[in-house]
Amino acid sequence: MNQSSVIAKVSENDQELQLTHLERVNNITPFVEKIKETNLYPLKSKDIKIMQTNVGKVCNMYCKHCHVNAGPHRTESMNLETMAQCLRVLADTDITTLDITGGAPELNPHLPWFIEEANKLRRRVMVRTNLTVLSQPEYTHLMELYARHNVELVSSLPYYRDKDTDKQRGQGVFETSIQILRDLNNLGYSQKQSPLKLNLVYNPGGAFLPPAQHSIEADFRKELRDRHGIVFNNLLTITNVPVGRFLTFLHQSGNLPRYMDKLAGAFNPLAADRVMCRDMISVGWEGQLYDCDFNQMLGLNCQPGHIREFDLAALQQRHIELHNHCYACTAGAGSSCGGATA
Repeated sequence: MNQSSVIAKVSENDQELQLTHLERVNNITPFVEKIKETNLYPLKSKDIKIMQTNVGKVCNMYCKHCHVNAGPHRTESMNLETMAQCLRVLADTDITTLDITGGAPELNPHLPWFIEEANKLRRRVMVRTNLTVLSQPEYTHLMELYARHNVELVSSLPYYRDKDTDKQRGQGVFETSIQILRDLNNLGYSQKQSPLKLNLVYNPGGAFLPPAQHSIEADFRKELRDRHGIVFNNLLTITNVPVGRFLTFLHQSGNLPRYMDKLAGAFNPLAADRVMCRDMISVGWEGQLYDCDFNQMLGLNCQPGHIREFDLAALQQRHIELHNHCYACTAGAGSSCGGATA
């Protein structure tokens, strides 16, 4: 690893430095002040329907837009005790959905147990996969486990053509992803009359907003069906949030002020009213609680601050921690882990 790579990794994991970069973009109104111009301040939780658990930062890929800073060099991984605490909360509450993310969740050795136990609680279980990890021989069996437990998959696929996908995620990623999508279709995912859901995720390849979700979904559906015989349920468009590795890229390339100005200029009060953090709680790999995965990467904790202290009543009345990165979720048609919101 060369010296510049080391510097990049150090800076992208420095939460205080990330917040400083976001604060120093002085061509925009601070997000907190922008929210005060609406009738949404203070932004509060409405209800908690989703528990999103980040089961670790270990990943088989090193994507340039990753807000988690995941990669093969990471070692953080949620242990069984923390997973069991999450399951106890699910058993004791009416939270309906367990949304499992990473890194690559498949690289957490306890993932099968976590899924099986959540399934026993009759919760909707989602896994966010980069697809390529499922091509590795030691993890291919997880596709059958997903199907057996009716796991809803949210799968990254930056574009429906190889050049664009490989440019963002690495050489050969598109071809590998296509093969895994075929395998999932063959297991019943996205087939007529099948309960198995397979959603795709589109992230822009640079410092710009995604196109209209319904429009690009139609393009994805046609191209993947006609060229590769692949079907899926929905395409989710997600705006690149200026956090982690993507923030490092924006800062080092001099694009941060321009990108933040673009996000702030597209602020949409309707999208702000529907931000995902209002009905979600995010659990870090060590059990800390956050409003969302992005706040998690910036160290912006909730109170109470750990899954072992989980207090549903208090968390459903909490004020959301806001910062300038929140402009990404409120720009244009809005952005959430479930795609566009407005």
